[in-house]
Amino acid sequence: MTSKSKSVMSKRADQTDRPGSEIGTAVSADGVQIRYELKGKGEPTLVFVHGWCCDRSYWREQLPYFAKRHRVVAIDLAGHGESGLNRKAWTMDAFGEDVAAVVTMLGLKQVVLIGHSMGGTVILKATPKIPEQVIGLVTVDQFYNLEETHTQKEMDEFIAPFRVNFPEAVSKWVRTIFTPKSDPKLVEWVAAHMSARPPEVGLGAATEADGELAFWGNIDNCLIRAIQKVEAPLVFINSDLQPTPEEINKRYPPYSNAKIVRGVGHFVMLEAPAAFNQFLESSIEEFKRQASHAVRSMGQS
Repeated sequence: MTSKSKSVMSKRADQTDRPGSEIGTAVSADGVQIRYELKGKGEPTLVFVHGWCCDRSYWREQLPYFAKRHRVVAIDLAGHGESGLNRKAWTMDAFGEDVAAVVTMLGLKQVVLIGHSMGGTVILKATPKIPEQVIGLVTVDQFYNLEETHTQKEMDEFIAPFRVNFPEAVSKWVRTIFTPKSDPKLVEWVAAHMSARPPEVGLGAATEADGELAFWGNIDNCLIRAIQKVEAPLVFINSDLQPTPEEINKRYPPYSNAKIVRGVGHFVMLEAPAAFNQFLESSIEEFKRQASHAVRSMGQS
């Protein structure tokens, strides 16, 4: 194990969010309690990581579907959902420790990490902490063009309204990442839910870069450097809100391919769950084949 995460666990099997689910609590490297939901059986285990100002409930269309064939785990990152708030710096590396803590404490041997939005950045940071367990990563509508960069000025300008009135800025921004055809009830639910998150967590996660990778903005190609620290194959499942240029992204292994869900907004897994689940299912099969091939190659060497 390479994770610094503490191996302390408090299982609460009598508490469930959904029938057949087990709710547990792990402890991250800095002592923050991390809540997770566990369901199903079967390898590889699928670990779902939510996005900025969200929680594990955003995977409600995936957990029952994939629990029929896999062990599935959905995590509340620190400061989100039912997890602890007692963190000093809300960096992507600290969130990566949250994921590693859960994987380590559950003793998971073979995992696929799935991260939506900010969760995609988080799983990039988590993977080097648990490299032997991760056989594949799926980022969901977080990265498009790996060579697109941003300046600090652009990042500061984007964040400025959130510093003035966090709930109002979040509510307005959320509406820009849906499409005109998106379900109005889903739009309102997401806007209300995300804008009610603690401002200190939201602002911290959006601004406290740890010198390597931030939630938003690719400064000095920090994203490419983070990807190059990952050995497991990486797949994007994106909306078509922005183009995802395969010819550019394939220059940066272990990037593998992108699967595009068309006509939806940022919350792909909620807006088109059937299409998303099919794409994720095919990605898992790709990872399993590659992992099996790697094992056979090692045996022959």
